[in-house]
Amino acid sequence: MIWKHLHLYGLILLFLISGCAAHRTNARLPEPRPLTADYNRYLPPSPQETADTASYLQENPAGVITLRQALSLALLQNPALASFSYEIRAAEARALQASLYPNPELGIELGNFAGSGAFSGSGELETTLSLGQSILLGGKRGKAVRAAALESDLAAWGYESARLDVFTEVRRAFVEVLSDQQRVKLNEELAQLAEQLLQTISERVKAGKVSPAELSRARVRLSTQQMELERARRELDAARTRLVAVWGSRNAGFMRAAGLLDTLYSIPPQEKLTPLLLQNPDLARFATELEQRQAVVALEDALRIPDPTISGGVRRLNGSDDNAVVAGISIPLPFSNRNQGARQEARVRLLQTLREKQAVEVQLNAALSQAYSSLQNVFNEATTLRDQILPEAQKAFDTIN
Repeated sequence: MIWKHLHLYGLILLFLISGCAAHRTNARLPEPRPLTADYNRYLPPSPQETADTASYLQENPAGVITLRQALSLALLQNPALASFSYEIRAAEARALQASLYPNPELGIELGNFAGSGAFSGSGELETTLSLGQSILLGGKRGKAVRAAALESDLAAWGYESARLDVFTEVRRAFVEVLSDQQRVKLNEELAQLAEQLLQTISERVKAGKVSPAELSRARVRLSTQQMELERARRELDAARTRLVAVWGSRNAGFMRAAGLLDTLYSIPPQEKLTPLLLQNPDLARFATELEQRQAVVALEDALRIPDPTISGGVRRLNGSDDNAVVAGISIPLPFSNRNQGARQEARVRLLQTLREKQAVEVQLNAALSQAYSSLQNVFNEATTLRDQILPEAQKAFDTIN
């Protein structure tokens, strides 16, 4: 009979728990930014996967490498980026934890025994077996899950921002390799010319046509040029190492980077670039962050409502050989703690986020203006060099020769 009543109360508690609606716990990944839309994402393993099933082979290409290959490798294999993506899984786990309902409590109570008189033995023993369950009021569970899920969305925005940082780092490192490759090639040609010049002057010195001092100067020029060549080669090796480090390799396996640096593209007006700042993840994330801050405000407001604990069970009375049902409810009395501090902090954080958004907007606009000005100056210099200085220099060279 006792177990029958206990089973009934267990079913009631199970109904109360299972009747709560399910909530999203997985992160919503933002759409890839236009620059990285054509490249795959590194997705960390789910918590159910083991380290062995989640492992992947690192690639380190040989031969000639293109910019697209370098970008693909870095966005999939960059160690810091892969580590950053695990924050999404961690935030999803926190959302999962927030979705769990409080566990019921099983209690047993013994009374009216080991006393005096009629209660000296166990003849009047009363045994109470009960189940208790906290009932979350004010939608606390749903609001906690929503706040945690939005936090995982913010982690996804952070990952997208990190992808753009890696994308930029690869392009910068790749351009350095291309530039150093051309510098090595130029210094090799200059070293060959210095050797030819030394040989020519040596023959003219033997013929008595020039002073031996010219031979010494030619040797100095050759030694200097050879030093420049070695310096350029070391800088190229360092640039190649920096490039492969972006995709997690320690040694450069490729022989040469394919690409040209002498192609000039027209620069769009700055007015067309400014609206694109809205796609910057550092700014686009604020829509989600403001939503998350508002969710925290709603959660902290709900936490001011005390949660009752209901209990029910059966009591066995040995003295009369009877059974009885017991039920109860308890509720905290919020005399002093009504979650005032946390509620105030949540509202302050919301206002802080609004200010942070304004600050990021100003910073991005300033950075765009500065970068555009620098790009315009470099573009004008390159155009002048290509269209005026180099043609005039070629004419002068042709005239002399």
